[in-house]
Amino acid sequence: QVQLVESGGGLVQAGGSLRLSCAASGRTFSSYTMGWFRQAPGKEREFVAAVSWNGTTKYADFVKGRFTISRDNTRNTVYLQMNSLKPEGTAVYYCARDGTAWNGWDTFMAGRSIGSWGQGTQVTVSS
Repeated sequence: QVQLVESGGGLVQAGGSLRLSCAASGRTFSSYTMGWFRQAPGKEREFVAAVSWNGTTKYADFVKGRFTISRDNTRNTVYLQMNSLKPEGTAVYYCARDGTAWNGWDTFMAGRSIGSWGQGTQVTVSS
């Protein structure tokens, strides 16, 4: 079972930046699509961004132009650079790895094909 460990969350003022990291265990990191989801208090978990094994990226509309996802396969790590943060971005951010069979972007972005989740890291954006 792969383990995903997030770091980099914290408290930031609106307009500020944070970079989240997710370190994955295992030797097949480069073969999987990796993503970030978030869950705000009282809301359902939602897709934020993802990067495929070959570098294709996807973003939720509400983060386009402000967030950048990247991966370093030599370090088994995926990053989420978050700029121009807004108070509505306050949430627990979760790292996710796709399951063993790729079922397409729609399924991944809906969270229905996730094989492993991290424990989450809190991001709080003050106004």
